[in-house]
Amino acid sequence: MRIHPGVADSVTRLTRGAIAIGNFDGLHLGHRALFDAAQKLAHASFGPCCALTFEPHPARLLAPDYAPKLICSLDRKRELLAQAGVEDLIEQPFDRAFMALSPDDFVDLLIATGVAAVVVGHDFTYGKARAGSVESLRRALEERGVRLHVVAQVTVNGLVVSSTKIREFILAGRVEAANMLLGRPFDLDGEVVRGAGRGRKLGWPTANLRTPNELHPSVGVYAVRALVLPAGEPAMLWKGAANLGLNPTFNSDTVPGGEAHLSLEVHLFDVDLDLYGRRLRVEFIHRLRDERRFSGVEALKEQIGKDVETAKRLL
Repeated sequence: MRIHPGVADSVTRLTRGAIAIGNFDGLHLGHRALFDAAQKLAHASFGPCCALTFEPHPARLLAPDYAPKLICSLDRKRELLAQAGVEDLIEQPFDRAFMALSPDDFVDLLIATGVAAVVVGHDFTYGKARAGSVESLRRALEERGVRLHVVAQVTVNGLVVSSTKIREFILAGRVEAANMLLGRPFDLDGEVVRGAGRGRKLGWPTANLRTPNELHPSVGVYAVRALVLPAGEPAMLWKGAANLGLNPTFNSDTVPGGEAHLSLEVHLFDVDLDLYGRRLRVEFIHRLRDERRFSGVEALKEQIGKDVETAKRLL
């Protein structure tokens, strides 16, 4: 996948292509509908399938105090875009100069890329103060011989697919619901670091991850799958159980929201690998229970055993 650092850099490079426009945080099923349409249009015109996205997320500039935590990192978004069939990705810097563009100037930038078709969602707006609408975009593009394809709202089991709804589900720990709208498991990438070694002493060795992801599920215990990165061929997904939380049984003085360090500890079933310094991708498949404090080590060990059996059954 070719990456362009802005629309101006891609002038005439996307000739006969079809370009999908959006923030694409999470690459959910609604986004996939845009890319499916762009691929069909691109193949019909013998051009590349393209995507235009914005960095940083526009909310970081428009309302920084209320900007959402991102579902996936920039690197993960690029990976998912490539998997979705995007051949050319424009990462347009979203700054005050770009935000001030009139709707007509925005259309001029699109036309200059050489694309034959543009794909947007039904509620797409553009230009200064979001003055441009789907209908104004259609008229402006048609005058220049460029086709506009509008993708209708995507729903799954009666739920509208949106990044906002997916964030809500993840923050609530409802990973099954989030995965349904994503069309894939929610995942976190992280480096395996040395922890306190308590898991091995308890008989359940864990890989302790430090992840740069902004968005995490709520604290609790989850059935997971894990992939060692970079993935080989074929990629091996290991099944496991993970605790995301504050270890209240051992950290008795810490409380959520305090100074305690949130940790992600993953126990992989029937795996004995030296993972220190390696990167793991952890997929959250099912939520098993809330994190809670136990009366002692033996009670904790007994519950971990039950969690492992439940995770094996669910996975």
